[in-house]
Amino acid sequence: MFKCILGLIKISEGGGEVLGNDIVTMGPDIRSEIGYMAEYDSLDPGLSAVDQVRYAGELLGMRPDQATQRAHEVLQYVGLQDQRYRKIESFSTGMKQATKLACAIVHDPQILFCDEPTNGLDTSARKFMLDTLRRTISDGGGTVIMTSHVMEDIQGVCDRVVMLSGGKVVIEGRIDELARQITREIEISVWGGASNLEQWLLVNGHKVRRMGRIMRVEHNGDQTITAILQAATETGAQVRVLKEYEPDLEDIFLLIMRKLGRSAKGSSDLKGRSDS
Repeated sequence: MFKCILGLIKISEGGGEVLGNDIVTMGPDIRSEIGYMAEYDSLDPGLSAVDQVRYAGELLGMRPDQATQRAHEVLQYVGLQDQRYRKIESFSTGMKQATKLACAIVHDPQILFCDEPTNGLDTSARKFMLDTLRRTISDGGGTVIMTSHVMEDIQGVCDRVVMLSGGKVVIEGRIDELARQITREIEISVWGGASNLEQWLLVNGHKVRRMGRIMRVEHNGDQTITAILQAATETGAQVRVLKEYEPDLEDIFLLIMRKLGRSAKGSSDLKGRSDS
């Protein structure tokens, strides 16, 4: 989809615009005005980080002196100021991702397209990447459009979501508004007798989603909490936590998957599927 929007792949039907530029006929104009952080390895391993980012700026039409200055600025922004003269071939995955981000923002684009920006990153590098993207929005006033199979990453950066299946849009809207459409649930953490507690609730007409020691029971008013406490008393289950559950993007994903008739325990199941 990104490659179609950016004019890198010719579409067979339909159309659209990016910043007033037609995606069918004005691909080069679009790519000069936006930033694109590709998922695939798009770096030259023989270059230093500062030379790679400077070169990206020159390709976008910046003067060499202007591109060099901006390269130093954006490498500091993405946390690579102390590594800017190192060859990219010696970089970790996280440093390479940060370099790709620097290349994408060297010309201060209005829109930044990020394809799986946290792919292959460890916990600390992933957090830094997401924090940097959030800063790009909050401090720079830009727009970030990102793809990811990790719903937590999407929810941490984006306000709106579009889910695709089989090449078609199956849901679109603000994440907070979509979450409010999810059935309310009570979440309980059970450390003993979970199976007996689950069975009791099911037999007595309650809808239960179980994830190991965590169970979520459809909230049908105060009687739901009363029923959970009664079930725990009668089955001897050890309920350690009981609270109202706040649905997130992962819940929206699972709901959509069920409506599409596809089984999935989580969004991670999409990885490696040819139709995802």
